[in-house]
Amino acid sequence: MRVVESSHLYKPQSRHFAGISHRRPSFRFPSRTIAKAVFCLLGIFLLLAPLAAHAQTDEIQVYDATIAPPGTFNLMLHSNFTPEGRTTPAYPGAIIANHSVNGGLEWAYGVTPWLEQGLYLPIYTAYSKGRGGSIDGLKVRELFVRPHAQQHKLFWGSNFEFSFNYHYWESRTFSAEVRPIIGANLGKWELMYNPVVDTDYRGGLGGLQFNPESRIVYSLNHKWDVAAEEYDGFGAFNDFSPLHDQFHEVWGDFDHFGQTWDIEAGAGYGLTAGSDKWTLKFMISRDLNKKPWRPHL
Repeated sequence: MRVVESSHLYKPQSRHFAGISHRRPSFRFPSRTIAKAVFCLLGIFLLLAPLAAHAQTDEIQVYDATIAPPGTFNLMLHSNFTPEGRTTPAYPGAIIANHSVNGGLEWAYGVTPWLEQGLYLPIYTAYSKGRGGSIDGLKVRELFVRPHAQQHKLFWGSNFEFSFNYHYWESRTFSAEVRPIIGANLGKWELMYNPVVDTDYRGGLGGLQFNPESRIVYSLNHKWDVAAEEYDGFGAFNDFSPLHDQFHEVWGDFDHFGQTWDIEAGAGYGLTAGSDKWTLKFMISRDLNKKPWRPHL
């Protein structure tokens, strides 16, 4: 969940996984099955819909609809450092962004070519002013995508996340996000847009928070990419925040795809008073099994 008054407002890396080929056999998209699942989760989300209170984030990453192959477990470590950020808490008792280090372990499992399930555990703060280290909560997610997205000029998907938070991490114990994924593969260029909507189950539909993210990638070769990103937080749909209180950051990143490990790292610069001036991110991921594993039911 991402919000404007707190420390980090995004959620963002290209979801490439070590050991995964970007060229896979063609697959007929199960449109009815995935559509029913997506609309069911979206309906639940909107029925519960509400107003978000702005907290930090463990994940600075724009999704590109790439998921783990069926039967494959993947682990990604997210780590973020704010060398120059906001010096006051977003709400009483909240973690202060300035000089903080936080992140999370993201465990993922490829269920089908169009569905990946994930668990963020733990979400942590390694250091924050006046608090030191802490465990901040956990998240579960369901990620639906167009199968084998990297083989298509146009790709799409939708991610649903449900969070349990300690009060110093977010002002509400339970929160959620819906993250549509829209993108295009244009030769060496890749474009992606995530019009993220966040909620903490207060405020009705108008209280939903609009926090879009975007990414432009240029492929140098099969091992290296460079990218530009933007993370924004406008506030609730029924009452956008004044510009100086909104969250707007621009980022420069690189991706490295290795034999065993994939890495994304970058630096972000805040454009408004409601953003952190400088933030650094580092993500490293790998597949945990070579032979696909399926539960015996």
